[in-house]
Amino acid sequence: MAKRRPPQLPRPARTPPAGAADVRALLNEGARLLMARRPGEAAPLLSRALELEPDSVDAALNLGSAYILQGKHAKAVPVLERAAQLDPHNATVWANLAAAYLGKLPFAERAQQDQAIAAFERALSLNPAAPHVHYNLGLIYLERNDLFAAATHFQAALDTDPADSDARLWLDRIRRGDLDRDEPEG
Repeated sequence: MAKRRPPQLPRPARTPPAGAADVRALLNEGARLLMARRPGEAAPLLSRALELEPDSVDAALNLGSAYILQGKHAKAVPVLERAAQLDPHNATVWANLAAAYLGKLPFAERAQQDQAIAAFERALSLNPAAPHVHYNLGLIYLERNDLFAAATHFQAALDTDPADSDARLWLDRIRRGDLDRDEPEG
């Protein structure tokens, strides 16, 4: 008597392993959502991209940006610190890490400001024309009432980007001694 084979059960569909194309698609869609000012929708996609490719600086940088834009600075810090380890010569990573360290400037403790200053300075050492870095340093020093350092950074922001109207406004206010009003609208 021949042995009877048990009926073959259908095999579950195998999910193909995530590849570079999947990560790239997640990154592209996440970046598109960030550009559309929809960081809450971008974050899960970028988080998945980073999960699939843990050494992706692009995924970490964009996910950190999504967290910052949502005001989730503490969540952004470890993501961006990892990006800085992976690509220590990337000025944008350091500038974003500085923003994550700083959080909301009016509520930032001195230690947070110190961390942000160090990261912003690292960004400048890598790219002296890094966008918005001098301006943000100017704001930190203004908050600390170090008007000389603030003015120096606002001037450097203008040297980098002569169209930076906020830097010009703050520099003019410092020079006039007119600092008792709210910050400029931008």
